[in-house]
Order: sequence, then C-alpha cells, then structure tokens
Amino acid sequence: MLNKDGLLGNLGVQVVIAMVVGTLVGAMMGEGAVVFAPLGAIFINLIKMLVIPLVAVALISGAAGLGNSSNAGKVGMVTLGYFGLTSALAVALALVMGAIFQPGIGVDTSGVEGMFSAEYASKGELPTFWATITGMIPENVFQSLNEANILQILVFCLFFGIALSKQSKERRDPIVNGVNTIVDSMVWMINKVMIIAPIGVFGLMAEAVGTFGFSALMVVFKLFLVYVAAIAIFGFVVYPLMIQVFTKTSAKKFLSVMKKPQAVALSTSSSMATLPVTMNTVENELNVKNSTASFVLPLGATINMSGNAIYYGLVAIFFAQLFNIDLSMGAYIAIILTSTLGAVGQAGVPGPSFLVVAVLLAAGIPIEGLPLLFALDRIFDMIRTALNITGDAACAVIVDSLVEEEDFEKQAEMQKQEA
Repeated sequence: MLNKDGLLGNLGVQVVIAMVVGTLVGAMMGEGAVVFAPLGAIFINLIKMLVIPLVAVALISGAAGLGNSSNAGKVGMVTLGYFGLTSALAVALALVMGAIFQPGIGVDTSGVEGMFSAEYASKGELPTFWATITGMIPENVFQSLNEANILQILVFCLFFGIALSKQSKERRDPIVNGVNTIVDSMVWMINKVMIIAPIGVFGLMAEAVGTFGFSALMVVFKLFLVYVAAIAIFGFVVYPLMIQVFTKTSAKKFLSVMKKPQAVALSTSSSMATLPVTMNTVENELNVKNSTASFVLPLGATINMSGNAIYYGLVAIFFAQLFNIDLSMGAYIAIILTSTLGAVGQAGVPGPSFLVVAVLLAAGIPIEGLPLLFALDRIFDMIRTALNITGDAACAVIVDSLVEEEDFEKQAEMQKQEA
C-alpha cells in the first residue's frame, strides 16, 4: 500500500512522472495537446499570485533579522561577491565548452532558414550603469508591487527591513513577529498550491512539446547537449565542491536534499516559484538559520542566475560558429561582462530570454538565428532554473557557515578574556 511517505508520495517523483507523461502525450497529440494548456496556466497563475507578496515579506524578515547583527555587512558582501563570481565562472565554463565541442560547426540550417529574423534587434539594449541604478529605486513602491518589478521591490524591502531592525526592541519585535507569521502563512499557501504541481506540469509539458515538437530541436541538438553538460558540471561538480570546501555540510547530503526543489524548478521554470520549497529545504534539511535563508534566497532568486550566464555564453559561441565569425579577445571579454550583468538583470520568472540579444550585439554576432532558440526556450529555461536555485541554496549554506564560524571565534575570544 502506497502512503504519503512512499516513493510515489514524493512531490519530486510525482513532478518527474508528470513531465514524462506530458512529454509523451504532447508528442502523440501534436498541436491538439493545447487542450491541456489551461492546467498549466492555472498552476502558474496560482504561483505568481503568491510569489511577489512572499518575496516582499521574506526580504523584510531577512533584512530585519540581519540588521542588528554585527555580521550583516559580511553576509551582504559575501552574498553579492558569490553571485558575481559564480556567474562569471559560469560564462567562462560556457566559453571553454563551446570552444572545445563547437556546437555551431557543421549545423545544417537549410530546412529552417525561414525562422531567421532580425525582429529582436531592438530588444538588445542593456541599460547604462546609472540607468540601472536609477531604475532599481521605486518612485511608487505600490506600483512596483503591482507591476512585479522585482529589483525595485528588493531595494525597498531590504531598506525597510534594515530600518525596522534599528527600532527599539519593544516596538520592533511585534512587527517582526507579524512579518514572520505572514511569511509562514504564504509558505503554507504555496505548499497547498504545490499539491496540484504534477497536474500543472503535465499541462505545461504537453502543450510545449505538442506546439513545438522535436523537429526544431534537431537543428540545435549539439548546442543542447553541450548546454546540458555545462549545467551538469556546474551543478554536480562546482557547487558541491564549494559546499565541501567551505562548509561542514557534505556535498553528498547537499545533492540529495536538493532533488525536490530542483524538480519543482524544472517544472515551473521559475526561481521565484520554487522559492518556498528552496527555503524549506535549506532551513529544515541543511540547517541554515532563518535570518540567513530569508535574506540570501529571495535575493538569489532575483539576481543569481548562473544557469542563464551559461546559456548566454554558449548561445554566443554557437551563433559565432554558425556564421563563421572569429571572436577577438575583446569580444570574449564583452560576452563575459554582458552575460554576467545580463544574468543579474534577468527576473526569476519564466519567459524568452531577450537579454541574450544584448550579449550577441555586444560581441558583434548576428542575431537573425535567435527564433530557432525561442521556440525551445521553455526546455532551456527549465534546466537553467534548476541550476539557478541550486546556486542560491549553496550560497545560503556557505554564508551561514562563514557567519557561524565567526560567531564561534568571537565567543571563544570572549571566554578567553573572561578567564
């Protein structure tokens, strides 16, 4: 008899089964599989309904929890430094993999040249440094919430959380407790929505496979294989190695407990939608403090996109090889910088990655072939999102371990002085 604790009672297993069944149904029914689209739409809409409020209150809670701590500055600096470094490493790995395996060499595009288009050229402008900074500051925070402008919400909530932490204890604690109660309530709501995740995933996969089929995949098949290999190296080698070196948590345990959030990330293609599951796993199974998780994970779901960085780098190499363009050292540097900045600016929600246009334009690579990739963006998006949330979790564990180590050293020093 199967129970809730059995194999089929595991949400991750259910999601994987739903993905496989949805893929098979989509392949068999073709465009008729669009009939299942509402199942996916209902699931994604329920998630989106709850994600923005959750991100807002979780960030306020995390910032308030860290605000009075002597480690607050260190947590912020280590977190941002980690995000920047891992994104740059991800692009570098993508460029090396692209140079070794050459996914764009020998590709036959004769059957799909009708898909080539320059209509996305106007979407490739990266804002200037000051435009980015100015754009992060909301004129009206309620409008930012209404428009789901993640970066503006992030700035306000961090600022508000720190301000809250600076109030006197008797005035601060009731508000912080109230915010934490809202966080717990939002997580409870999303956990209830996740009960229908397998049904939603089935609908999403059936529609995607039925609409696009596998024919378009054959043109970029080699790119897809190299992309999956690069994601696997970063997810199963780089992050676990960092966990093993910088924390007391074993890499084996980390990979084992991350299966559930990775399955949810694969199904939703959204770091934000996976956030409650990631937070639950990191706090309860990896034993990270709530204040650290509530700060690092929502921030990571917004700006830590190493999976996207790998995608941008590989796509740039793919099209450079496809159009026989020899890239200069300047072009490689442009790809690394633009990919890293683009990965940070990519919102943690599913959708076509127009920021890849900016990467191609920065390196002087033609963008006419992009529609080849947009048809399959959902599949690419699913895989890179699983890596993104793995990176967020790794960051939370590493930051928490460094903070704990410093606290332990301070306590030991105090005991020595008292003695």
